[in-house]
Amino acid sequence: MAITTDIDGAVQLLQNSGLVALPTETVYGLGANAMDAIAIAKVFKTKNRPSFDPLIVHVASIDQAHKVAELNEAALELFERFSPGPLTLVLPKKDSVPDIVTSGHSTVAIRIPDHPMTLKVIRKSHLCIAAPSANPFGYTSPTTAAHVQEQLGGKIDAILDGGPCGVGLESTILDLSGVPRVLRLGGLALEELEPVLGILEVQTSSSNPNAPGMLSAHYNPGARVRLFSNKKELIDSYYAVDNSKTGVLIMGQGLEGLAIFNLSESENIIEAASRLFTGLRILSAKGYTEIWAHKLPDKGLGRAINDRLIRAAN
Repeated sequence: MAITTDIDGAVQLLQNSGLVALPTETVYGLGANAMDAIAIAKVFKTKNRPSFDPLIVHVASIDQAHKVAELNEAALELFERFSPGPLTLVLPKKDSVPDIVTSGHSTVAIRIPDHPMTLKVIRKSHLCIAAPSANPFGYTSPTTAAHVQEQLGGKIDAILDGGPCGVGLESTILDLSGVPRVLRLGGLALEELEPVLGILEVQTSSSNPNAPGMLSAHYNPGARVRLFSNKKELIDSYYAVDNSKTGVLIMGQGLEGLAIFNLSESENIIEAASRLFTGLRILSAKGYTEIWAHKLPDKGLGRAINDRLIRAAN
């Protein structure tokens, strides 16, 4: 296993049932040929992912999306408006998609990632690429090639290094197989989708998910996460106890020091989203047994960040 920028080498590995970590604008994905059931089985085994949790299929164009899913008018409009980008659509699947990819569901999750290296891999390989986050199941998602190497080094064939992920949160998942509903909050805010579709139902938890990221406990950084309702409550609690074993995620002013990771000093929500998983990793690596965080304003990307923090704290 090696970190590389060799796109042709990555293509060859994927065409031969290999596993390659690929950069996207959201997080790094563990890529495999979506039509190769043996390769997909290796993805589940490598991640220790339960077989009932389906995968997202990555394609490079709307034309390629037609090969794996039945696209309705809403899907076509949304792909035209928001892709490439952090939007995944759940649609009726074509028979060509192996059941292992969809965990037996009649629907498939598909998206067009916004990263030039991975789009080149898909186009050069002529493959549809299934790519869940490139980390052991239930742990913090990777946003750099080094994060992948830390958690999956030696277990996969290659890591294609495309630099840090720009968005840093997984894609928003929208189910269009029936009445439109959001199954995962993510890098595309509801406020951008609702002008197209109207007010959307949000159902982001399920014990029998038909999309990734719906289990209530997820994103474990290796330390206990405690979530406060607001920044003032966190700061007041931090000064009231022995905090020597506590690392803190904060946005804006209020706390400073080696134990503090500031998501965005200027309270820029886009910057905060891109730094969330990195902050959790850094504080865990410093040996803190608890990581404290506070909820952000529950709108736009703040809603998606809060979703990840809630699941990490479960």
